Amino acid sequence: MGWWDWMRRSLIPGPSPEGGRAFPSLSLRERGRGEGAASTLVKTVAMLLLTLPAQAADTLHLYNWNNYISDQTIARFEAECRCEVAQDYYSDNEEMLAKLAAGASGYDLIVPTGNAVEALVRSKQLRSLDKTRLARLGNIKPAFMNAFFDPGNRYSVPYAYTVTLLGYNVEKLQALGLPTDTWALIFEPRYLEKLKGRVTVLDSQRELMAAALRYLGHSVNDTDEAKWKQARDLILRAKPYWAAFNASSYIKELTVGNIWLAHGYSNDMFQARADAEGAGRPFRIGYAIPREGAVLALDSMVLHRTGRHPELAQSFIDFMLDGENSAELTNLIGSGNPNRAAMAYIRPEIAHNRAVFPDAASMKRLEMMRDLDRKSRRILNRIWTEIKLR
Repeated sequence: MGWWDWMRRSLIPGPSPEGGRAFPSLSLRERGRGEGAASTLVKTVAMLLLTLPAQAADTLHLYNWNNYISDQTIARFEAECRCEVAQDYYSDNEEMLAKLAAGASGYDLIVPTGNAVEALVRSKQLRSLDKTRLARLGNIKPAFMNAFFDPGNRYSVPYAYTVTLLGYNVEKLQALGLPTDTWALIFEPRYLEKLKGRVTVLDSQRELMAAALRYLGHSVNDTDEAKWKQARDLILRAKPYWAAFNASSYIKELTVGNIWLAHGYSNDMFQARADAEGAGRPFRIGYAIPREGAVLALDSMVLHRTGRHPELAQSFIDFMLDGENSAELTNLIGSGNPNRAAMAYIRPEIAHNRAVFPDAASMKRLEMMRDLDRKSRRILNRIWTEIKLR
């Protein structure tokens, strides 16, 4: 073993299971080598090495929605920070919150929707941000800052947004003479009779109840139990006509033509349209915001308190605040983008799509969902169980 190898193994810490650095053990024989005239230099260099960041061994643990960042973006960040990104995925906010409540830990960064951010703040699960590390925070459009779930953005930075809407097989619905801009399509038997077995709705209690509430003329945040029961009855009347509750594979089902109508997210419908075109399908996928109104879901980046690398997580947030990096997500999956610096890099056909970037009139019909208190959550859970079992 040469002098440099001895110094490196003796004095440069290596990765440890705890996520930091640990000093290796050397045999007595190894420790005896490399000493002598070089000892003073070794000590000096060692002190310098110990002050350097140990970033090369760091792993950012990201808990994110399915298909919500490109592989190229991840690869660029890994190259820039000399780190690794490990991802876990969820398809619904309730799924993510339940996993955390069950004891899942170690996530540095999560990308929840506003009402889930509200729940995480309330349960004291988040770290506050150090905004001195977020040089590009000013890129976010003011309309998306200071949201109800985090006034002052103490914990959250907007990432992307989606609208919950209707995606459909253009040719099939035209042939059936059906409208495409109303929640009646998934709730009214007079339409569903023509679509039986070809419709999916989100497997999400909040999202499905929100659609029913808006169709009935109520706010998505209405917690009046009588109105929830009206929504339940509307859903139960329509349920026999649906093919499935589906929050994960409806993109594929639309793309291959198994499903003609889906209740889902705007970015998923964008993906279904692109996949159908890419596969040369003999039909097109369209999508529209129902005229009765819908949910706007603003997803934000937050730091979980159990994460081991909050500084690395904030570096990732600032990386995603760069206009070009942020635009890559929109160009990939058709998500709405709260980053004004991104607009110059977004493909024109996406930037002008009013289901992705709603105009002022449409924005007035959109609502963000709020978190529920414990009592309301119990009532809704009971109603949801009834919906699923009947």
